[in-house]
Amino acid sequence: MLTLVPLAACARQVTLQSTPAAAVEVSLKVTNRTTQAITIFVLAGGTEQQLKVVAANATELIPVPGVTGGSTVRLRAALADGSRSYTRDGVVLTGVFEWQVP
Repeated sequence: MLTLVPLAACARQVTLQSTPAAAVEVSLKVTNRTTQAITIFVLAGGTEQQLKVVAANATELIPVPGVTGGSTVRLRAALADGSRSYTRDGVVLTGVFEWQVP
């Protein structure tokens, strides 16, 4: 006697998830043409964030964490002795933005 046992088809559920688009990294290329070091700040979404100190007469490539590509920000550079700040308003960050101070 042959008994047939019904076999359940192996069902495997596959879930496809799309990965979120990678955030566009933005950076500043800051050229400090002063005789003092400057501290670079970015103001985005009402919060000012200190990024880096750039030595006198030097150029630095500075990543801007937490700011998405296409954001409009305000840049500020403060001299080491606190005597002066330089600002640039309405900067749209996409890719690498070059800023010469002053």
